[in-house]
Amino acid sequence: MPETFEALVLHQEDGRTVARIESLPVDALPEGEVLVEVLCSTLNYKDALAITGAGKIVRSFPFVPGIDLAGRVVASSDPRFRPGELVFSTGWGVGERHWGGLARLARLKADWLQRIPAGLDPRRVMAIGTAGFTAALCVLALEDQGVRPGDGEVLVTGAMGGVGSVAVLLLARAGFTVVAATGRPEQEARLKDLGAASVVDRREIVESGKGPLASARWAGAVDTVGGPVLAGLLKAVRYRGVVAACGNAGGGELVTTVYPFILRGVRLIGIDSSMNPMPERERAWARLARDLDLARLDAITSVIELADVSATAPRFLEGKVEGRIVVRIDPRA
Repeated sequence: MPETFEALVLHQEDGRTVARIESLPVDALPEGEVLVEVLCSTLNYKDALAITGAGKIVRSFPFVPGIDLAGRVVASSDPRFRPGELVFSTGWGVGERHWGGLARLARLKADWLQRIPAGLDPRRVMAIGTAGFTAALCVLALEDQGVRPGDGEVLVTGAMGGVGSVAVLLLARAGFTVVAATGRPEQEARLKDLGAASVVDRREIVESGKGPLASARWAGAVDTVGGPVLAGLLKAVRYRGVVAACGNAGGGELVTTVYPFILRGVRLIGIDSSMNPMPERERAWARLARDLDLARLDAITSVIELADVSATAPRFLEGKVEGRIVVRIDPRA
């Protein structure tokens, strides 16, 4: 095992967050039962907030970000994992409170790790990552609440983003009639290739009428945006329809009325992907491994190097990122 490892390290300097690639001693790693050689990580919206300092994701410095990682066990004091096994981690505060995956090595609690499912490899697990895992939780929530393919159209907002694009793939594979909402109508052909039956401009969702209710259309929805988009789509959900909400890229406030809930029985389900218990995680990842079209996943995935992360992160805040971004930590990955 090397004495040092390379990592993207965040510092707080003159009130600004500064990111630099540095060589760190192995004993700088935080406590944990399992030492992992990181092969791949990802770049998510939350990572971008941390790296740019645009959001209060990280509160102690210096800090290694990266909420997702996949790699090979180097050493383990927990009998559940043995050296050489391929594992991954998403959530659990990694990359927020505990040093994360944008580094050659990570030391984690064994409870935070899963083995890579059969049929997937580290790069594709990271192509799915927290975003795809969140999408699977949203789809399962709709189904668990009784939404079925024959019930009508299902809306996915932010459909060109990481969560939205995987949600479109999964819903289409399950037989749902998917309507993709996006601020990039020029991407209609790409969204239809993912499985969307039709595409709408997100402004149509926001501007869904001045009254508390609009014409009932959506049997269900996966909302990755929040704010005015979520408020607008709630007006048009059909009787007993279900909305799985998982994002706030469009704002954290929800200005709405009670009428969709008390007149149409609309159900709004909150989706958190960070602290899910392991049985729920295993169920979602089994669904992803079974149903996700890997060729289409590859088509919406970009691969960058660790050196590219600092320059790429601001693009999330500018709304210029499409699909999924994998960060290749090990050149062999």
